[in-house]
Amino acid sequence: MPDASAWRITLPHTTAAVPIARALVRTALAEIEASADSDTAELLTAELVANAVEHTSPDAPIELVVELLANGCQVEVHDGDPRPPAEPRPQQPDPWQEHGRGLLLIRALSSACGHRATAHGKAVWFTLPARPPATTLH
Repeated sequence: MPDASAWRITLPHTTAAVPIARALVRTALAEIEASADSDTAELLTAELVANAVEHTSPDAPIELVVELLANGCQVEVHDGDPRPPAEPRPQQPDPWQEHGRGLLLIRALSSACGHRATAHGKAVWFTLPARPPATTLH
């Protein structure tokens, strides 16, 4: 990977992409002590990657970009579909439904999120703030 503050990987267009993406985020965030919360970053990344696998053409590549920022991290998932992600429904999701909560989770747990057009489709992203460094009691 060319830069110590950014990781980029092309993922398979299968459900195997989700654990690969989680592992990359975990590894990237372990690089700095005060990085964003790894558990939250992994959960939100898994949601973005699962959405890309489910809602885009299987012949289009999916790419994960993890960038460590001075004040946290930003994760982007690039796919080949130029259409923006579907807006989450504001009503209470059915607790028995398997789908429909991913983007709501991303909005609730990230400090910012969104999507943008790219040359080959779109990027859906979120940012998380850095955790404060651990302090010891004297």
